[in-house]
Amino acid sequence: MLSLYRPGEGWMHRMPAGPKMGLLSLVALLLAALPSAWAALPAAVGAPVVLYLCAGMGPVRGLRELGRQVWALRWVILVTAGGQLIFLGPEAATANTARVAAALVVVGLLPLTTRVSTMLDAMERGMTPFARVGVDPGRAALLLTVTLTTIPVLARLAAEVRDAQRARGLRPSLGRAALPFLVVALRHADDLGDALAARGIR
Repeated sequence: MLSLYRPGEGWMHRMPAGPKMGLLSLVALLLAALPSAWAALPAAVGAPVVLYLCAGMGPVRGLRELGRQVWALRWVILVTAGGQLIFLGPEAATANTARVAAALVVVGLLPLTTRVSTMLDAMERGMTPFARVGVDPGRAALLLTVTLTTIPVLARLAAEVRDAQRARGLRPSLGRAALPFLVVALRHADDLGDALAARGIR
């Protein structure tokens, strides 16, 4: 999880974690709420590009990171677009896929510009009021942080599986990669569980 962070001195790196989470969540919700029409495409494409360009990582590095995020989502994009193309037609399929992908890559800016420990602290502070109704803020914040940061990790593991298949002269395919990906994903879950248990979290 920690490898997702990209050090930088831009405004998004300096922005406090709480307001940053609120800002990115709001943008992601607005993108997800776009209509299923061609008119939604400029906003769905433009918003992530503008955010990554202006995130303070530099234009080239920002666009490179955006490309990595989109590439990591390629199977999600293909499956989402393919299923909706069959049942909803090209306009709705394209618009829905674009807005979902846009929302995901915008949220992806959070682990790129915020250390996991900082996110955890901010979430724990934000959930403190819920302690009155029996919610453990520390555990809830940890659960949310792990959820946010595990999705890109799984995408990286899937890419490593495909690279390993190519190195062995195999053509990557969804069916051929499913079992190895499941194995490495379960191994990652075990390692994560052991790390949490070693810190007294059960």
